[in-house]
Amino acid sequence: MINEREIEGGLTQVEAERRLKKYGPNAIEKKNGISPVKIFLSQFNDFITWILIVATVISGFMGEKADAITILIIVIMNAILGFVQEFKTERSLETLKELASPTSKVLRDGKIRIINAQELVIGDVIFLESGDKIPADCILLSRSNFMVDESLLTGESEGVEKSSSGKNNSIYMGTIVIKGKGKARVIQTGMKTEMGKIAGMLQNIEKDRSPLKEKLTSLGKVLVVMCIAICILVTLTGVWRGQDKYEMFLVGVSLAVAAIPEGLAAIVTVALALGVSRMLKRNALVRKLPAVETLGCTSVICSDKTGTLTENKMTVKALYFNGRIHKTKGEAFSENMMMKKAFTYCNDCDFDVKKANISEALIGDPTETALIKAFFTEGKALKKFMDKADRIYDIPFDSDRKMMSVIMREGSKKVCYVKGAPERVINRCKYILSNGQVKLFTLTERNRVLRAVENMTSDALRCIAGAYKDNAVTAGRSLENNLIFIGIAGIIDPPRKEAKDAVLKCRLAGIRPIMITGDHKNTAFAIGKELDICKTQSQVITGEELDKLNDRELSRKIRDISIFARVNPGHKFRIVKAFKAQNNIVAMTGDGVNDAPAVKEADIGICMGISGTDVTKEASSMILLDDNFATIVSAVEEGRVIYDNIRKFIRYLLSCNLGEVLTMLLTSIFSLDTPLLPIQILMVNLATDGLPAIALGVDPPEGDIMRGKPRAKNESIFARGLSEKIIVRGTLIGVCTVLAFVIGLYLGFDLKTARTMALCTLIISQLIHVFECRSEKHSIFEISLFTNLYLLAAVSISMIMLLCTIYVPFLQMVFHTSALMISQWVIVLFFSGIIAFMNSLYLYFKSNNA
Repeated sequence: MINEREIEGGLTQVEAERRLKKYGPNAIEKKNGISPVKIFLSQFNDFITWILIVATVISGFMGEKADAITILIIVIMNAILGFVQEFKTERSLETLKELASPTSKVLRDGKIRIINAQELVIGDVIFLESGDKIPADCILLSRSNFMVDESLLTGESEGVEKSSSGKNNSIYMGTIVIKGKGKARVIQTGMKTEMGKIAGMLQNIEKDRSPLKEKLTSLGKVLVVMCIAICILVTLTGVWRGQDKYEMFLVGVSLAVAAIPEGLAAIVTVALALGVSRMLKRNALVRKLPAVETLGCTSVICSDKTGTLTENKMTVKALYFNGRIHKTKGEAFSENMMMKKAFTYCNDCDFDVKKANISEALIGDPTETALIKAFFTEGKALKKFMDKADRIYDIPFDSDRKMMSVIMREGSKKVCYVKGAPERVINRCKYILSNGQVKLFTLTERNRVLRAVENMTSDALRCIAGAYKDNAVTAGRSLENNLIFIGIAGIIDPPRKEAKDAVLKCRLAGIRPIMITGDHKNTAFAIGKELDICKTQSQVITGEELDKLNDRELSRKIRDISIFARVNPGHKFRIVKAFKAQNNIVAMTGDGVNDAPAVKEADIGICMGISGTDVTKEASSMILLDDNFATIVSAVEEGRVIYDNIRKFIRYLLSCNLGEVLTMLLTSIFSLDTPLLPIQILMVNLATDGLPAIALGVDPPEGDIMRGKPRAKNESIFARGLSEKIIVRGTLIGVCTVLAFVIGLYLGFDLKTARTMALCTLIISQLIHVFECRSEKHSIFEISLFTNLYLLAAVSISMIMLLCTIYVPFLQMVFHTSALMISQWVIVLFFSGIIAFMNSLYLYFKSNNA
């Protein structure tokens, strides 16, 4: 039985919590994610690692128990490090899924609230409008032109018209509202819904494979083959020279484990996931990981004006009626009763009559609340005014029509009130209300009104016209014709303070900021000029002018356009296509259901988190939680930072691994003793490949990160000289390590000491190189050590590990090292740092003479 009180005021929060506990969350049960145990075991799912484990077990049975145990410990520690990385990534993605879950507008304790859809319970009263995904099975209580896309359930692509009575009043979870608005009561949630029964609910976060990760996975396979071939060569060379076959086999396997960058693709995922977390802190929720890569390539940002470039804090500053413009000073304006009725009745705001202050009482779209606040100061007065009439029919606002109409029963008569874009409303008016008299709307009067619109829009006011019609007895096409023009409201929506700085940042970064708005051309130009998006009106084009251009003409003309005014969602799609035709990487914002095609077509589709519909959110790559243009620019900056950091640790890992391989290969070629034992090779891998590489993934941006042009989308990760840097630096690391080893032997030190010198040189040269990798343009001298404390900590831990292996007696036996004297440290530090020192001097003088 339906409880009328629950329908009027909604459930109480206490009752809702009780039902949530009883029935469970409104969610489709998901398959269990990857378990921690499986993630950990997957770290050993590598052919080379299994060979090493088997070899060390055999070694243990042969009496080399200390070596075998230590190698297994190192392998397990590497697995633990990989597990932590992957587990954190999985948790980050799960957190993002929860954040991206749909919300619902619900009536609780007599107030409209926005809650997570999972918190809905049976009996909740919810409000729906075009673009919303229906969050539970419901019955409609009231509706206006309400149409639903039920293709997910029925397969039928045509929308279904719904009523608020009879058999056609049921709506189902997962289906989409494609037209109108409605009020509904929840009757089933979670797995008991129709959607739950077929378990067809789609996940919100899409775990797309990152293109960069795919490329690096392919690269990794090539490197694996190359490394294995070199390791086999090293092993065979040692055997040919008469060294112990088993020892050389273990050397080859250990070198393969250390040299193969098996974690390269995994670290990319970690870097992307960490970047996504940082973006979230800056109010940008990334739904698809590949978008993070693309963000750094963005060359055009197409942004809505209202609420994104502007504050979305609307205030009526002027009213036009009776032939002149009346300035308002914030007080309630009640001089024109018909204007008051038009803008108050033709309005979808909700209000709380208990609130004395009108700003606190109103709930709804900022434009509509601004129109009411122009005529009322408190909720009780508004309630009294609304009680005098009864809305019996309405046609909701539509971005194509740019109008809204309602029919109100006032006593014994029915009156239609209309509000919308001035040019649309004026074209439907046959009469004008002037000083209380209805007169013919002559050409002279029309021109006078249009001049008023020009003057108001030139002052950056957003204009909305009002009209009415007596005896509105039908709801057909003629409803909005032969109207009586009342007047115009001029609303100011000031630019966001941070938007101008964000626009400047775009220009310095080689990114074109583009404003898209449904507002008048003059209003758009005034705001655009203030934000420095454009300088002349020739850079502004209207939707009407856009329609006169074919795609080829638009593609040519778009190079000179910075503002698109009076456009509809269909225009947005053409704008994206035109910019992409010029080889731009385009970011496009949207919120309404009709924006979804343009958002999906863009390289980076961005949905408004506050005003965006569920349909547009699902089509988007990123959601702005604060609907702020500056957040888009911050996300682009973060995208560049992430890509740069990926290049940093690729440079570091590959050059270091190359150095390790060459160390062993060169000594084999020149018939020298093996410079590193298997357990020492694994020690190098543990000390240098894990923590320092991850720390590079969170390196802060360089100061000029937003001072260069966007990179090309198809640019190789090794472009701009990265491959040369890797080869040269890797070769020098290997050569210096071999030289330290050879000089140690030449000076008469025993083999154990020489190997210890080689071990220290190889590790320290890599730990110095990690600081070089922080910048491709600046030397170590120009980069503050303390801007990345994680890297300092990682390097410190690695150095402590190294010192322990050569000075702790027990570890000396395990790793076959000896304590070095000062003279030996001088040799180690010289060969570890000389190349970095010379390279830093070169970069320093190059940057200062540039």
